[in-house]
Order: sequence, then structure tokens, then C-alpha cells
Amino acid sequence: MTFEWWFAYLLTSIILSLSPGSGAINTMTTSIGYGYRGAAASIAGLQTGLGIHIVLVGVGLGTLFSRSVLAFEVLKWAGAAYLIWLGIQQWRTAGAIDLNTLAKTQSRGRLFKRAVFVNLTNPKSIVFLAALFPQFIVPHQPQVMQYVVLGVTTIVVDIIVMIGYATLAQRIAGWIKGPRQMKALNKVFGSLFVLVGALLASARHA
Repeated sequence: MTFEWWFAYLLTSIILSLSPGSGAINTMTTSIGYGYRGAAASIAGLQTGLGIHIVLVGVGLGTLFSRSVLAFEVLKWAGAAYLIWLGIQQWRTAGAIDLNTLAKTQSRGRLFKRAVFVNLTNPKSIVFLAALFPQFIVPHQPQVMQYVVLGVTTIVVDIIVMIGYATLAQRIAGWIKGPRQMKALNKVFGSLFVLVGALLASARHA
């Protein structure tokens, strides 16, 4: 793989990671509700889910999801239902934030697991990686190392972008002066979760 090929993939990864999706929404809501430590756990969970998708693509299971309508539909509806459930939970969240109380009710381990599930149940992610990776793989060169390079690039880029989303969320949180504003923000993020879930449910197998 040449530097030019890698740089082209890097730019592609940046554009894709910047596109708001369930991962970005999850990172921002966690950052506002649980601070940077909670956001760090969430980002780690998202990257774990993404890493599993990359491994699945590397061993060929990504092709299965891209070709099997049943496998795609099952994962799609599971992911859509989970995102809509998260949206409803966000809507029901109280207006005021007490970080000490939140830390007791939602450990970083639970935030990590939630983020892993958010990424794992997104079939568009694994199908897209299965379609994208081969475009940047040089056939006559060792493929394992090329998959490793592309996978690491994808995860590093996504980590940086998610840190940016977490920081942005903290800036937004700084403007919140009371429970009324926080309740309104919870409804906004809850609606976004439901919207992303609905969009995922409407996705069709390619």
C-alpha cells in the first residue's frame, strides 16, 4: 500500500467519522451527563465495537452481512430497537444533573457496554467497511498488514473525532444554567436517538 492510497483512505475515514450518527450522539449525551471520564468509557466502547466489525470484515464475515438479507435484517432491527429505546430513556431523564448520583447509577463499565452495543448493532457499519476496505487493498501485496493499517487508521480517526464531539458537548453543557434547559436538551438528544433508529430501520439491504 502506497502513502497516496493510505492518505486517500485517511481522508475518507475523516469524512465518515465526522458524519453525525448513533456513535456521535451517544458520545455527546454521555459527555454531558457523565463528564470526560464517562465519555472516555463510551468512546472506548465504540472503538471496541468498531474493532470487532473490522475483524469480522477481515475474516470475511462482512461479506456474509452484505449478501445475506436475513442477517442484515436481524441486526438492523435489533440496532434500531436499541437506539429508539435509548431515545426514550433520554426523553425520560430528569432535567437537573447530579454527577455524583449519575456515577452511582451508571458505572463506566455500563457506559462502555452500552457504547459497544450501539456500534455492534449497526449493520450499515460492517457492510460499509466490507465494501470500502477492498477498494484500498492492493491484491499483490500481503493483505493482513494492509487490513491492520486500514483498521488502525479507522479507529484512531474515530477516537479523535469522538473526542471532538465530547469536547463540543462539554461546551454545550457550559451554557446550561438550570433543569429546564437540561430537560430540553435531553429531549433533543432523545429525539436524535429515535431519528437515527428510525433511519436505521428504514435502511435497505444493498
